[in-house]
Amino acid sequence: MTKIMVVDDEPDIIFLIRKILEKAGYEVTEALSGEEALEKVKKEKPDLILMDVMMPGIDGVEAARKIKEDDETKHIPIIMVTVKTEEEDMIRSFQQAHCDAHVGKPIIREKLLKTIEWVLKTKKRWEGDK
Repeated sequence: MTKIMVVDDEPDIIFLIRKILEKAGYEVTEALSGEEALEKVKKEKPDLILMDVMMPGIDGVEAARKIKEDDETKHIPIIMVTVKTEEEDMIRSFQQAHCDAHVGKPIIREKLLKTIEWVLKTKKRWEGDK
């Protein structure tokens, strides 16, 4: 079963995303901060991370950057899930956080699931080319 880590400082958002993902057949783990995500990612070994951008302490961009810089975790795709959907926000997510996709809030179930599916398929294709 594909495991997805949801990182968001708002428990209501985690609850909503968890329900969407579990209904779609995914296993879900969660972190309430960038710091917690960094602590859990090596232990949990998720197949994909959904990361909020705006969080106190280590924000999502910094947490994603650290995950992508670590040899043990750099292969994990990260989708930024955020209200920050302006072009410069997306560019920051891709350039500074090296994320794999960007999904806006409020969450649209179909868009979230299609983006996850696309990122996971792309990862499999890329791994098959090695």
